[in-house]
Amino acid sequence: MKSSYPKYKYPAPLKMKNRQWPDKILKKAPVWCSVDLRDGNQALPVPMNPEKKLDFFKMLVKIGFKEIEVGFPSASKDDFDFVRYLIEEDIAPKDVKISVLTQARPHLIKQTVESLEGVNKGIIHCYVATSDLHGRFVFGNDRKKVLKMAVDGTKMIVDGLEKAGLRKKVGYEFSPEEFTDSDIGFVIELCKAVKETWGKSRKGDFILNLPATVERRPPYQYADMIEYFCEHYPYLDETSISIHAHNDQGCAVAASEMALMAGGNRIEGTIFGHGERTGNLDISTLALNLYSRGVDPKLDFSDMPGLVRLVEEVSNIPVHPRHPYAGQLAFTAFSGSHQDAIRKGMDSLGKAADYFRQGWKVPYLHIDPADIGRNYEKLIRINSQSGKGGVTYVLENDFGIYPPKAMQPQIGTAVQLFADSKGGEINSQELLDIFRKSFIDVEGPYKLIEFVRSQQDSSSIDSIWVILKVESCGEVLELEGFGNGPISATVHALKQSGKFINFRLEDFTEQSLGHDCDATAMAYVGIRTGSEDKIVYGAGEHSNIDMAALKAIFAALNKAYNEK
Repeated sequence: MKSSYPKYKYPAPLKMKNRQWPDKILKKAPVWCSVDLRDGNQALPVPMNPEKKLDFFKMLVKIGFKEIEVGFPSASKDDFDFVRYLIEEDIAPKDVKISVLTQARPHLIKQTVESLEGVNKGIIHCYVATSDLHGRFVFGNDRKKVLKMAVDGTKMIVDGLEKAGLRKKVGYEFSPEEFTDSDIGFVIELCKAVKETWGKSRKGDFILNLPATVERRPPYQYADMIEYFCEHYPYLDETSISIHAHNDQGCAVAASEMALMAGGNRIEGTIFGHGERTGNLDISTLALNLYSRGVDPKLDFSDMPGLVRLVEEVSNIPVHPRHPYAGQLAFTAFSGSHQDAIRKGMDSLGKAADYFRQGWKVPYLHIDPADIGRNYEKLIRINSQSGKGGVTYVLENDFGIYPPKAMQPQIGTAVQLFADSKGGEINSQELLDIFRKSFIDVEGPYKLIEFVRSQQDSSSIDSIWVILKVESCGEVLELEGFGNGPISATVHALKQSGKFINFRLEDFTEQSLGHDCDATAMAYVGIRTGSEDKIVYGAGEHSNIDMAALKAIFAALNKAYNEK
């Protein structure tokens, strides 16, 4: 039946008289609760078996989680047995709370309490849907019945824990499901009744989890609701306010951070955001966002590559390459201007630190990739969009090759031509091969066959004498030349022969490749031919610096000849 109402409408905002949260600054981490093993696991195409769950649990403990929701023990034998295994084998450290989920039904609560027998520290998490959409149209209940269900469920949990002798070891978490789609006044009334049923408590022992079960509101409205709730709920000093955001509209991270600013002090989510539909809040992203702002998140993501491998293995879902922090492309740059900026920024870390009074300030890299186990060598990726800065960065950092600045645009052009023909990304080895083929092993009509150097009278300006055996356009020549060094003597000999294109030596630099007895020399030569403005570069590599320089001259000559 077609409705006369608009299909969608903007969610009605709360009327806030004196909104405070936008001016708040987060200065400490919230309490983190991982729901990977329950909320995240139930949404996997192939849920984890007990062995994978155990590996995941140990990883979460290693990261630093102090609260971990491990399952829904009344929903399946596997979940019940897993909870019992953690407790009976004393797997959980003494400072880690095991959380289990239940609905507000007598037989489910009974089984859930049984699963926690002997626990050191635990949490029972009960939920009741408080939205009119759920209450009226899913369960056929009015608000009075929903409130009674929440209070009765809480009473049953209190009685069950007291009978089991667990009241002092197990805290209580209550979730008004679909909080953001519920009437805020009704939710406050219901949560007040639940708290009074539970009794006097400390913050860590009584938790109100206020979820954006389905993301329908913009993130700032979620924050408004949290601030409003905190202002009107009377037991805030005895209650932890927990945030649980889903990502249906892609705003879970923003919504969660704003909700913390608005009064939340606990966060539920999963690593990399696994969960129903588009998933839960990604805790790794929110935690590292805080870290990037100078807030210690109290979670350790220093081995991000290892974490990615484990999560992909147990979930059978690959991490997206552009995923914040964890994706393979998170700290890469394809754009030439970005690559050049990164390179210059890395070279200027100290100066930037002094200027900004901050240890890390690099263009396009908001945190140091090394902090999460990533390597600088793979920061820059090369393709047809890459510029000379990125290409040079890889040559320098992967191979120790430092071409002169004036040569770098020509290297970038050679790489771009190759990338265009290949139609994809170029790895570092391919980049080295392009450099060698284009600037060292340049095919052409000129070849150096033999070189002999002799030192003449040191009082003479032209003190170096060279004898060359060369090939020019198929003709083998023996040449002699004098100069103040082997390079000038060679240039003199080649020019005097009249068998080579007319050229002038414009630029020469050299460097050492390596530091031990096997180190070789790399020389770079720029020549100008005729009246042309362009300088053509060649490079040479050899264990002898003189030979490296001469090879660079011949490479440049062949390159100039080919370009003509």
